[in-house]
Amino acid sequence: MKAVLIIIGDEILSGNTQDVNTGYIAAKLKNIGIPVVQVFTIPDERQQIEKALGTAFQQGDLVITTGGLGPTRDDKTKQAFAEFFHDRLVTDPETLEHLKNLLARRNREYLFDINRGQAEVLSKAKILQNDYGTAPCQMLEQDGKMIFCLPGVPSEVKPLIREKIIPLIQSRLQLNFIITRIVSVVGIPESVLAQKIENWELALPEYISLSYLPVGTRIKLRITAQGADEAQLKKELQSQILSLQKIVGENIIATDGDRIQEILRDLLTEKKLTISVAESCTGGGISRLITSVSGSSKYYSGGICTYQTEKKTEILGVPKEIIDQHTVVSEEVACAMSKGCQKLFRTDIAVSTTGVAGPGTDAYDNTVGLVYYSIRIGENEKTYRLFLPELEREEFMDFVSQKVLQQIVESFLIDKTTVS
Repeated sequence: MKAVLIIIGDEILSGNTQDVNTGYIAAKLKNIGIPVVQVFTIPDERQQIEKALGTAFQQGDLVITTGGLGPTRDDKTKQAFAEFFHDRLVTDPETLEHLKNLLARRNREYLFDINRGQAEVLSKAKILQNDYGTAPCQMLEQDGKMIFCLPGVPSEVKPLIREKIIPLIQSRLQLNFIITRIVSVVGIPESVLAQKIENWELALPEYISLSYLPVGTRIKLRITAQGADEAQLKKELQSQILSLQKIVGENIIATDGDRIQEILRDLLTEKKLTISVAESCTGGGISRLITSVSGSSKYYSGGICTYQTEKKTEILGVPKEIIDQHTVVSEEVACAMSKGCQKLFRTDIAVSTTGVAGPGTDAYDNTVGLVYYSIRIGENEKTYRLFLPELEREEFMDFVSQKVLQQIVESFLIDKTTVS
């Protein structure tokens, strides 16, 4: 079975709203053995929607659309579906009652008249009620193919996909298991890595595939196995990873887990270490990454964003003469910040960042894209320099935040740092 996604919305095409549904839906479908072979992003226009539906039915066995189901006149998806499937819209009593109850729970009964059109559905559709919004999901079947018409709000799309659509598909089809492992590699360029593991990759069995996913300076090798025997797939993946470790083991920081903050969690939990953060140019990004993981309070003591120069002195104890002599964006200041942070929070590990995120320079006329970050593990401290002038402000902050966490992991697993 192959899937096609149709993302409907002028706001997506204009760039005003980011499409987060595609990645989520594609990942969930992949987990049950259904690849997405095409994604259409189209405006909320009836003719465009009908045209996309026609093409999607030629390319896939499963079609999922998101967007264009609001109560306003510019939402035309239902009318396009009615035309395409030669159907008509009818008021569904169950959906109408669901709508009343939903608005009552939210103390918004006054919006019922505006939203009652949401209870109009295709007469041929199976209705999957939307527990988090007013527009239901509608499912149609034609020529042995399934189509799901969803609203576009991500907080509604995700539970509909996860709780209703995926279980429904699984109950209808006999699908292969898909098992994925992520191996994180650092300290080696992607092209060199590809050359180094070429023979291993070429020897992979037909049912195992490999993808390279660069994230900053880390390369995630996604190894995916597909087949009917789940236990055998897991065993084979583990065997292949052991073979891979013999080739590039010194550059592997994790053989499972996707996000760097999860890899860090496993490391700090295993070693029973605590961490604190003093940020400037990353604006709290490092703390956000660390705390995005459940259970992070066991090892994350706290963080502080000393964005203004004087706060680095007042709170972290960075000597003013160091700032005056070396400027606020310097190796010396980064080092003093991590030292003050470690003392303030009394942690095993402390990290700091100071730099110029842009687009303008700082009061000391430091170059945009320059950043220093310090990692202090016990009594051992090391300061690193990065120069990233090509990155936009938010990209800069995200990259540095990811890189700092990655460097902590590398310090233990590659540099063999110990806590003294």
